[in-house]
Amino acid sequence: MDEFLYTNRWYWKNVDDEMEPKTYTCYNCGETISSREGYTCSESSFAKGTYGKIYICHICKRPTYFFNNEQVPGSLLGDEVKYLPENINKAYNEARKCFSIAAYTSSVLCCRKILMYIACEKGAEEGKSFVEYIDHLDNNGYIAPNMKSWVDQIRLLGNEATHKLENKNREDAELVINFTSILLKIIFEFPSLLN
Repeated sequence: MDEFLYTNRWYWKNVDDEMEPKTYTCYNCGETISSREGYTCSESSFAKGTYGKIYICHICKRPTYFFNNEQVPGSLLGDEVKYLPENINKAYNEARKCFSIAAYTSSVLCCRKILMYIACEKGAEEGKSFVEYIDHLDNNGYIAPNMKSWVDQIRLLGNEATHKLENKNREDAELVINFTSILLKIIFEFPSLLN
């Protein structure tokens, strides 16, 4: 865990603690909070309208910006998955963070790479082709018959993100992260719960 990102030792100066309360899910700590602390932004000190607000999470002390009710960065999509190997956990959280800042193509590419990480974690040799990694997972029973379409969707959207100029959209990234989350739970989290 990156202490800088997850510490609650942040202190903000000149915070307005009488702002209109805002309930949201913090992108950093994942908690749903209602904050009154932060900063407002207007065009000038004489302007009457407010153009944006920065709210401070009272749990982790991280800022979140709101403009026209759009949260930046957004909350993390996908469930937290337990018992993941470190490299897979980093890639999964990278995909989730990419999604939270609307970097959808990057999010899809991370999920594609996770399939390679899973295959290597489950015995495939590094340096193989992507098809060989998918075959390894399939041939060794890590992909149940009803999961093949999920893995294929991750593969296809990941291939498009890798080999075509077109960027991926929110819907593509959301689908891929949700499928990846379920796949990781089935392969890593659920078996570890039995131990």
